[in-house]
Amino acid sequence: MFKPEINFEVPLLPIVGDGFCFPYLVNLTVKRKILGLSQLNIHVLDDTGTSLLQGDGKLWHLRKKKRIIAHPDGLPLLTLREKTLSWRNTWKVYRAESSDINDLLYTVKRSSTFQMKMQLDVFLASNINGELCDFHVKGSFTNQSFKVYKGDTLIAEVKERFKLGSFFKGRENFEVRVYPGVDYAFIVSILIVYNEIYGES
Repeated sequence: MFKPEINFEVPLLPIVGDGFCFPYLVNLTVKRKILGLSQLNIHVLDDTGTSLLQGDGKLWHLRKKKRIIAHPDGLPLLTLREKTLSWRNTWKVYRAESSDINDLLYTVKRSSTFQMKMQLDVFLASNINGELCDFHVKGSFTNQSFKVYKGDTLIAEVKERFKLGSFFKGRENFEVRVYPGVDYAFIVSILIVYNEIYGES
């Protein structure tokens, strides 16, 4: 795949951490698989096939959903928690396995209660009550593909690689393009929330 030259002058955009930001275009493959009747598993690979992140969670939950994103060795990196009784399908993302407000990194929610388009707004912890979101996600009605913006600047693209056979086996694959300096762990978490909210659409 095409990669631009390394540019060490590109500003970093670390949301989860500096270690997930690189001064070049990052291409990822995200594989989502349903295991049995209740469990789901997520693997994030770079373009050489190296495992970068993994995720898991229960497919169904009576109260609210929770997803864990971990390092390849299983050490928890992020916990994504669905807010109960939320009109805008709100998810909160915390460091490690926390649910403490002091460990909140950002909140992801549908842009409006009644939507004509598949869109999400992302608010950093320092901007929870802000009127303007820090990041905006614009999706497609035809599949699980979307783009992530900071203001008017495109920072990441996600494309679903749909295969009918894989779909019926409970498998989904996504191509993720993360632009230079952008935190790829942050973008992966957006993909997981987007899939949770719009995956049944």
